Amino acid sequence: MADPTYNLNGGFKPTMKRFADLSGPDFFPTPPWATFALIDNEKFTGEIWESACGDGTMSRVLEQTGQPVRSSDLYDRGYGEIGVDFLEPKWSADNIVTNPPYNCAEGFVASGVKHSNRKFALLLRLAFLEGANRANTIFAKIPPARVWVFSERITFYPSGVEPKGSGTTAYAWFVWDKEAPGRTELKWFKPGYKAKFS
Repeated sequence: MADPTYNLNGGFKPTMKRFADLSGPDFFPTPPWATFALIDNEKFTGEIWESACGDGTMSRVLEQTGQPVRSSDLYDRGYGEIGVDFLEPKWSADNIVTNPPYNCAEGFVASGVKHSNRKFALLLRLAFLEGANRANTIFAKIPPARVWVFSERITFYPSGVEPKGSGTTAYAWFVWDKEAPGRTELKWFKPGYKAKFS
């Protein structure tokens, strides 16, 4: 039986939301090349906390920065500290880097800005820039220092699904940097990360 989440070419149907897998909501591991693009362009000093680590895919890439990496998740997916709710965390970190659950992005922004000492990076849909509510809250009060737009499309697959095809949604890394001035820079990743790190 065909997977109803996908078009014939393997891309998500634009009108369908990302579905939860059986072990908890919204688990779509981040392709490693998308994290490599971030750490190749943003330097992190001090501990990095991956606060929605899933199966550790992103954490393993972050470890290649040479900085200590702490990994946690609300759900048990076989990696990191389990049962840690990032919306009500018990600690802070120098840096926080994560791909948040689809339906918790705004809450992750509020918590991440509060609990990061240096940098906070979220992988989000580029369309996160839109919306009157976010314009009046996040972007008017706590805008990111940089938005890194992918020139190549990221395709997210539920855990265990064979990757094929390409996605239909544009994504970007939103980076809050407490040492940067209060304006937002729009930047683009150079093409080639997908081929180099896949």
